Amino acid sequence: MTWRKRIFDLFFASLLVVILGPIILWLIWRIWREQGRPIFYVAERMKGPDTPFGLVKFRTMTVVDDDQGVSGAHKQARITPMGARLRAKRLDEFPQLWNILKGDLSFVGPRPPLREYVKRFPDLYAEVLRSRPGVTGLATIRFHKHEDRLLARCETPEQTDDVYCRICVPRKARLDLIYQRHQNTCYDFDLVFQTIGNLFRRKNNN
Repeated sequence: MTWRKRIFDLFFASLLVVILGPIILWLIWRIWREQGRPIFYVAERMKGPDTPFGLVKFRTMTVVDDDQGVSGAHKQARITPMGARLRAKRLDEFPQLWNILKGDLSFVGPRPPLREYVKRFPDLYAEVLRSRPGVTGLATIRFHKHEDRLLARCETPEQTDDVYCRICVPRKARLDLIYQRHQNTCYDFDLVFQTIGNLFRRKNNN
């Protein structure tokens, strides 16, 4: 990560903590009131081929002991009513401002993968994770909705894993590497504004 990108992240993450602080506190209260504890979900993700970190989100699903892999239709029943509302506007990702401040994430970059997929595709992720993972990015903007539709059709963990590995991993990686080749501060601004625009369009469509 360049020093310009790190300054960009620190400045805007600090600014958003101040601006969104009251909303985050209100969401913590609402989550506690509607679905109880735990408020947060901390999941292991990878920021380098051999470097894990704890990705923080608001909890949107019921807790199980053996939760593994990406989410397909087989996990749909675990999404709480509050969790569905949070996911619809990506409000569950607000706590990732903490990950940005810590340096685990950037605002823009590839979404951080699970360890199991980094192990299964080591050469691919060695390239992708040359960029610091991000909250949003080119692959998130271009492929996220299509990925959701693909995984929503998968009714078993095995189907979900097959579709994710066969279709989602290579397509997202291709977009992540395009971003990597063209990354600069102006491009990051553009992708952030595209993400915000998509959120407003999603809100208007609901």
